[in-house]
Amino acid sequence: MKKVLITGATSGIGEALSVHYQTLGYEVVACGRQPDKLAKLASYRNVSSIAVDLCDEQQVMLKMQQLGKLDLVILNAGSCEYMDDAKNFDGQLFARVINSNLIAMGYCLAALLPQIPAGGQLALLGSSASYLPFSRAEAYGASKAAVAYLARSLALDLKAQQIDVSLVSPGFVKTPLTDKNDFAMPMQISAEEAAKQIANGLQKRVFDIHFPKKFTLILKTLSLLPDSWWRFISTRILQK
Repeated sequence: MKKVLITGATSGIGEALSVHYQTLGYEVVACGRQPDKLAKLASYRNVSSIAVDLCDEQQVMLKMQQLGKLDLVILNAGSCEYMDDAKNFDGQLFARVINSNLIAMGYCLAALLPQIPAGGQLALLGSSASYLPFSRAEAYGASKAAVAYLARSLALDLKAQQIDVSLVSPGFVKTPLTDKNDFAMPMQISAEEAAKQIANGLQKRVFDIHFPKKFTLILKTLSLLPDSWWRFISTRILQK
């Protein structure tokens, strides 16, 4: 039985991934901060749980360093906060998002990479928001752009260890996190559909997993425009 570890497993995409992988016959290690949600997940067959604050390096190393062989690690945990007033830049908000989405991922990599054998896989959850600059996304977008760079670098350096790396860049997925958004979210999909898309991509060992394709390909195409063009388009959108 293959073993998969999933962070951010107590809600949204992480929860859907945990349920999906146990139906595929994996041994699932679900990591999160909500004991009640972890207990619910642990009621499934072949699912165990770890209650951990990923922003606490000591906790991460203590609870995640001795799990044994991990065939697949999906670093999904993260948060999103928007910068409502860039002129009065909120440094504390920026630090919270960077710590949650990037620094905590580094702690997990330090604890978990030694446990992924040759032939194993690592997936990092980025975002299609990293393709283009968006209003109010100074913290979230910067953190996800860094995750994308991190994934690309790891893909190069872990090739010698025969560990495949994937970068997952979803569009809008209905989760408790996106439920807080106060703007339109075109082509939004369910967390369950996102989990299936991710699992399918990982099964094929695809590096760049992005979905829904119609939405993400539009963003990828727009990202090829000169910066001045995109700034003009963004300004027009904000004025509406």
